[in-house]
Amino acid sequence: MDAVRVALLREVLAGTEWPAATRRFAGTLRASVVPQRGGLLLVGTEAYEPWHLAAHLVDEAAWSGLPELAPTLVRHRARPGDPAHLAVGPERLEAAGRGATLLVVAPERPEEGLLQRVHDARRAGATVLSLDGGDPEVRGLAHEALSVAEGAEVDLDTVQHLVGAAAGENSLPAPRGRRLRDRLSLLADRLTSPPPARW
Repeated sequence: MDAVRVALLREVLAGTEWPAATRRFAGTLRASVVPQRGGLLLVGTEAYEPWHLAAHLVDEAAWSGLPELAPTLVRHRARPGDPAHLAVGPERLEAAGRGATLLVVAPERPEEGLLQRVHDARRAGATVLSLDGGDPEVRGLAHEALSVAEGAEVDLDTVQHLVGAAAGENSLPAPRGRRLRDRLSLLADRLTSPPPARW
C-alpha cells in the first residue's frame, strides 16, 4: 500500500483509535529493534504467514534508513531447499534472546508449540510484540500488543498496513553520527544560501 493510500485510510479512520494506536505500536516496534544485536523476527501462525507485513517492513527499512526494521520471516513450513530468506523455520525462535525482538502476528489462537517457543524467547530476554485477534494468551506473552477484536472498524490486514507504514516515519536517525543524506543536505544549504551581509 503506497503512502497516498495509507493517508486516505488514516483520513477514513480519523476519529477512531486506529491511527494513533498503530503509530504508537509502530513506535514501540521501532524503539525495540536494536542495531547489530538480535534483530527483528516476524512470525505468524501455521495457518497465517505475515508475508505482506514482512514486505512492508523491508520497504520501510530501506526508505527510512533504519535497516534494523527489515525482519527475518520465520516460516512454519520452511524447507532446506528454499532460498535463504525463506528457509528460516520456527527453530530460529529458540535462539532468540536478549536484544532480539519477536513480532507475532496471530489472527487466531496460535498452536501450542508456537506459544511455547514465544514464551521461551521472552524468558531468554527477547522483546515480544503482537498484532493479534484478541487471544488472551498471546496478549499475555507480549510486552506490547495491538489487538483487533471481531467487529472492530478495521481488520488485522488493515492494521498491519498502518503499522508497516508508521514504522519508518517520523524516526530520528540512529545514534551513529550523521547519515550521508543529512550531511549532503547541510552542505547543499550552505552552498545555496546567500552570503552574509557585510556592513
